Amino acid sequence: MKKNIFNLIAVLMIFSSMIVNAQSFPEGTFPNEHNLDGAQWPRVDEKGNTYFRVYAPDAKKVQISFRGPMTREDDGHWTYVSPQPEAVGFHYYQLIIDSVYVADPATKSYYGMSKWVSAIEIPEGLPYDKTQNVPHGEIRMKKYWSEMTQTWRMCYVYTPPQYDEDTETRYPVLYLQHGGGEDETGWVFQGRMGDIMDNLIAEKKATPMIVVMDRGYASLPGSQPTPRVDNPGMNAFLAGASTPTSSESRERAERPRPPRSMFRGVFPELLVKEIVPMIDASYRTKTDRENRAMAGLSMGGGHTFQVVMNNLDKFAYLGGFSGGAGSVAQIDQMYDGIFANPEKFNEQVKLMFLSIGSEERPERVKAFADALKNKGLQNIVYYESEGTAHEWLTWRRSLREFAPLLFK
Repeated sequence: MKKNIFNLIAVLMIFSSMIVNAQSFPEGTFPNEHNLDGAQWPRVDEKGNTYFRVYAPDAKKVQISFRGPMTREDDGHWTYVSPQPEAVGFHYYQLIIDSVYVADPATKSYYGMSKWVSAIEIPEGLPYDKTQNVPHGEIRMKKYWSEMTQTWRMCYVYTPPQYDEDTETRYPVLYLQHGGGEDETGWVFQGRMGDIMDNLIAEKKATPMIVVMDRGYASLPGSQPTPRVDNPGMNAFLAGASTPTSSESRERAERPRPPRSMFRGVFPELLVKEIVPMIDASYRTKTDRENRAMAGLSMGGGHTFQVVMNNLDKFAYLGGFSGGAGSVAQIDQMYDGIFANPEKFNEQVKLMFLSIGSEERPERVKAFADALKNKGLQNIVYYESEGTAHEWLTWRRSLREFAPLLFK
């Protein structure tokens, strides 16, 4: 009897395997790189077309944010095929099942848009942000108590290869900030900073350094918490927006910018007064200004300018990735007039790196960089990421270009 039962189980397992293997996939497609192990959908092809398939037999309507409605199939699945290739890079998305916004259960989840959401990637096809056979650093979780906010906080800290083996060497530090609606996990997972830094250091393009990624929100006790980038109006936008495929459509579907209220709070002050001293006390850092840098994307770029330009006794390098650039009309009045004083600026700022994607209206940032150069300011670097918008591929590329310029 037991033998018959085991035989039946074996037959069922083989039959199930045959069903899975017999499932037909669109020709030339492969699983999205952010799928869970073994998950076959969503899929991508070499041209950048995307293919989604979700099982929701009792649903009345299923949509994909940034794309639109899915088509119901007879077997209870809902499908969607992009009408044209999508832009290369990393893109957040959600499923909207009968008006409820959820992450796709077939993919890994990432913290973006102030919630845990799914992602699909149109591969760039380059190795700089991939895990390679090189010495690897470590990314550590560091918990600490903040007297200013009266809360426990946490940051991620990248230590370069050989940090633990060579216990005498001290390292410069880069403080690297996320954007609005994201958190301290952004650069670790979406940004792939660990692989980018490992590869740059292995190629001797970048100086070995410590990288600190903290949560860019902080409020004093009793004050209103920082608002979330999440509301019904935003959800409606996400449900109806089309996928970025060209300059015209990408402008409409460009990733939502954080509202100005996201910049409230005391994070810049917290970083200078508590985070920097905590890192210096916890890790083998070089503590002079020439060995301290800060950069950030979008909202984090704004934080970077607030911190560095007001604390040039503590920082010498800064980078704004799709954020932080000011108005050309107000350039002489910014930061106590330092932009109108080339001699002072050139002495204190070793690098100001300004980057932006070519598909997110780069004219303002480029004009700001050109105006600085025209005033005789040195060490201004402008980088434009070709074919990308307000998205993680722009910022991965920006880090790839920025890090080799530090601490030389």
